[in-house]
Amino acid sequence: MDGGDLTDAERRVWAAMPAGTRTALAGLPAADLRTMLLTVSRDRAATARPPDVIRRWREDRFVRPAGADPRALAQVEARMWQLLPADVSGVELSPVVPVGTCSVVAPVSQNRIVTTMRASEVLSDPTNALAIEAAVRRRRSDEVHLAAAHRVLRAQDFGPGTSAHFRLFALVSSAPDAGSGVTQARLLIRHLTYWRTVLAELAATAAPRLHVTVFDDQAVRERLTDTVRPALDGSTVPLVDEPERERGRGYYTGCAIRITLQGGSVEVGDGGLTDWTAQLSGNAKERCLVSCLATERLVQCADRRADAAHAARGGQTPDERFRAGL
Repeated sequence: MDGGDLTDAERRVWAAMPAGTRTALAGLPAADLRTMLLTVSRDRAATARPPDVIRRWREDRFVRPAGADPRALAQVEARMWQLLPADVSGVELSPVVPVGTCSVVAPVSQNRIVTTMRASEVLSDPTNALAIEAAVRRRRSDEVHLAAAHRVLRAQDFGPGTSAHFRLFALVSSAPDAGSGVTQARLLIRHLTYWRTVLAELAATAAPRLHVTVFDDQAVRERLTDTVRPALDGSTVPLVDEPERERGRGYYTGCAIRITLQGGSVEVGDGGLTDWTAQLSGNAKERCLVSCLATERLVQCADRRADAAHAARGGQTPDERFRAGL
């Protein structure tokens, strides 16, 4: 088999195996491969001892608990559900999704995703899972608007002090194309209006902003000017053009959005137009907009700004109240 796309670690592992191992494993029926992997996992688990579990708990970034306050997080997400329009359907997603959920519709490496031994992968992005559900529901509905709040797990290392897992509140909308960027504009107004409402209520003191970038789509560019912006006028949360953005080009189609706090310095959300439901349904006329917000980061930023404002008025921050009680 071609080894040109292998990492150094993969080459090292396969070089240590008997010749033909990779080809033999790749040719196994899915059920047989699953049986083999389950057997290996069972054998390895049988050698584990309580000190091993404790060590992994301390050292493995995949399993360490999040640092967020679950009470504050639950309150914020409960309010976000209350602020959703009535025609948005909530979806309680499974912790796992079909293998390839992200990589088959978007330029995402499977190495960034935690793949299981049962033809599934741990949910790494609720927008991809909601896009699948939207494609299914579109068979019986003119358009679909879905939302989910879920803890996701990603394999890439985000650096010191960051977690491999975090919660996202996600929106996905799918509708048939009406031509001239009309559908895209309507979906953008829907998502941006919702995020503007959330930020104005839950993060007003954290200088929230919405950012928009058009990627080589003249119709969307025109509708942004004559339809989207007028619909969003008058908000305390500004909609800022970000023409220099390149991140997301090729992942998003036509348009990308960002959600930030602290005057644009802290990113808490992302999204854009995609062709995911078009690919999943086999209908090139399908239009899809996805967006999500990291609720833990929203809580942390909003809490810091509220604490600073409270301290400026002579009050005590939670840290100061804690220290005073020692």
